[in-house]
Amino acid sequence: MTGFSIGAFDWGPILHNLPALWAGMQLTLVLTFLAILGGFVLGTLLAIAQLSSVSIVARAATLYVSFFRSIPLILAVFWFYFLVPLLLGRPVGPFFSVLVGFVFFEGAYFAEIVRAGIQSVRRGQISAAYATGLTATQTLCYVVLPQAFRNMLPVLLTRSIVIFQDTSLAFVVSLTDFLTATSIVADRDGRPVELYLFAAAVYLTLSSIADLGVRWSQWKLAT
Repeated sequence: MTGFSIGAFDWGPILHNLPALWAGMQLTLVLTFLAILGGFVLGTLLAIAQLSSVSIVARAATLYVSFFRSIPLILAVFWFYFLVPLLLGRPVGPFFSVLVGFVFFEGAYFAEIVRAGIQSVRRGQISAAYATGLTATQTLCYVVLPQAFRNMLPVLLTRSIVIFQDTSLAFVVSLTDFLTATSIVADRDGRPVELYLFAAAVYLTLSSIADLGVRWSQWKLAT
């Protein structure tokens, strides 16, 4: 077995394949953004449902959250990859299937984050809103959710980093995201060390930048 030294590192396969790698990263970023957006919207609705005074609604939302938080993400991706075409009665691309899986799965995690954020708002704020004549819906939209979002921002950003990293699971359904593109180039050019080290460096860099954003938001909220 031959060793590998820094001096033997070949930048050629990386530089020559930057367009393909960038195309994969674009797909990863789009999938990440849409998964965060869809998951947050679904999670907000689920959180509100969990806090509903209607028992059956609260229980159904809690059951949904508990179910998706108890299964691995890769299983959800497989489910929706095979289930969505059956429900629609026609084939759909892997991107849409994976996105649906991510949204339904991440919605459960965002629901807990949003629920905690809503519960962190002081009851006095809500009572004051009702006293000024605001309805329950207006109080939720104009008083509770803005404060809750501020309180849960660091946790939301942290979860977003996790989603970005988890998009690499798209390779299981042959979706050409950044990691899949890296794997294809590595196998084709026979330079797995260079390509996978490069991929690790990219994920590390982007995640570290996002982590700095989380720390900055925590500092701003504390001041």
